[in-house]
Amino acid sequence: MVVVSQVRVRPGAAKEEIYSAARALAGIPQSAVQAAYLVKTSVDARRRGRVMFVHSVGFTLADGLEARYQDVPGCRVVTPVPYDPPTGGASLPEPPVVAGFGPAGMFCALLLAEKGYRPIVLERGGPVEERTRAVERFFQEGVLDENSNIQFGEGGAGTYSDGKLTTRIGDPRCDYVKRQLVRFGAPEEILVKAKPHIGTDLLRDVVRNIRKEILRLGGQILFDTRLTGLLVRDGVLYGVETNRAPLGCSQLVLAVGHSARDTFQMLYDAGVPFVQKPFSVGVRIEHLQQDVDRALYGPCAGDPFLPPAEYQYSLRQGEQAVYTFCMCPGGTVVAAASEQGGIVTNGMSSFARDLPNANSALVASVSGQDFGDGPFAGLAFQRRLEQSAFRLTSGWRAPCETVGSFLGTGKNVFGRVKPSYPIGVEPADLKTLFPARIADMLALGLRAFGRRHKGFDAPDALLQGPETRTSSPVRIPRGDGYECTQLAGLYPCGEGAGYAGGILSAAADGLRVAEQILIKYRPLD
Repeated sequence: MVVVSQVRVRPGAAKEEIYSAARALAGIPQSAVQAAYLVKTSVDARRRGRVMFVHSVGFTLADGLEARYQDVPGCRVVTPVPYDPPTGGASLPEPPVVAGFGPAGMFCALLLAEKGYRPIVLERGGPVEERTRAVERFFQEGVLDENSNIQFGEGGAGTYSDGKLTTRIGDPRCDYVKRQLVRFGAPEEILVKAKPHIGTDLLRDVVRNIRKEILRLGGQILFDTRLTGLLVRDGVLYGVETNRAPLGCSQLVLAVGHSARDTFQMLYDAGVPFVQKPFSVGVRIEHLQQDVDRALYGPCAGDPFLPPAEYQYSLRQGEQAVYTFCMCPGGTVVAAASEQGGIVTNGMSSFARDLPNANSALVASVSGQDFGDGPFAGLAFQRRLEQSAFRLTSGWRAPCETVGSFLGTGKNVFGRVKPSYPIGVEPADLKTLFPARIADMLALGLRAFGRRHKGFDAPDALLQGPETRTSSPVRIPRGDGYECTQLAGLYPCGEGAGYAGGILSAAADGLRVAEQILIKYRPLD
């Protein structure tokens, strides 16, 4: 097909108007077009008084005509390549085991199941129906289930988020992931939006449908089943131990997520190498969504054809950085703890993004200079922040401070912005929670982003914290074939192992690892 880029139209333009503008831009006659469809859609709000939609449009043309437009400015000819990894010839003595059923483990298991390998999935949490009940009980009663919560359970941490599908990696596997998500119930618009999202409410159904497909294809999913040990002989994996029973296994995909601290320790004790990895910590900042809309859309705010406005800011100062992350328009700040005695915040929103507040992580980068040496020094640093936050308040209530108080320009008295954290908040001095360098970087970011976004540093905006689980604080080294450098048959995978940073990149990494098993072995008989 021919793809025409930079097709600019007003909000609310009908598809035929978009297609007509694309044909005019490229000089493609209507008579040559066999089919037209949107390829990508984004919002350009740089001129706040004239917000525009920017589209890429694909055209299927009559045979042989595509080549005419190869050199036309703004056009490119695209030939879709199907995703169909080959399989190998060696015999696999038993099904591969996938530990973890978040995006990496889920898409790894799905591909293995589709190719006939009948994977066995170990998930320490419950199916999404039970997990939802456990999360709601925590929100309402403050009773934490350490195995089924915002971090653990079917779908992984990504299920309880905005379901954002943005990524910086240019991997064609990401397109396959999005098509599969649509196949299992996600809205088709995620295929074309520049910043696609599914929403927590719809993601629950999607992951349930993927589970059913894996089971239909002969896979097994063992919920409430935690990986507790490795069975190794002469440096080669031959089985795994679980809290239920051991399993024979020569191929283990480790996709346990970035919060599986007890599993990391077990693996380290078993001789699996770990190295520390930089990550980021900070707070959740919360504004009124209508204020964000006015700041970014200007006079166009309130246009029914415009989505809730969203932002992404970053600032570097030497080797240090402060930035916003995981912005949730029209969403809520959520209680994301997975251990007793530690507060963790995160963000979540539904597909509609229609709640009063917007929230985002506001975080500063940290490294060994902040938390010391050793593979688990960053993990210990996370835990200290979470436990310190727990001691600042009563029960599971999150420490909260106005931006005015944090910057010294106002009092810690809540005003127009009502905190959305479900268990409740208590006023606290968040500067006492963080080392001075981190608190200073957060303050620097607030002031700098406030100059770019009117109201970002408004005195009544709220800071709730800590946000500590931005990414894994460790990495498990792996070789060119994606196997652990010290243990044949073990495949560190996804965000927890230090190789991804979001739903799409984690799912793509799960596919890469599945491909390594496919090319070595033939499907099970």
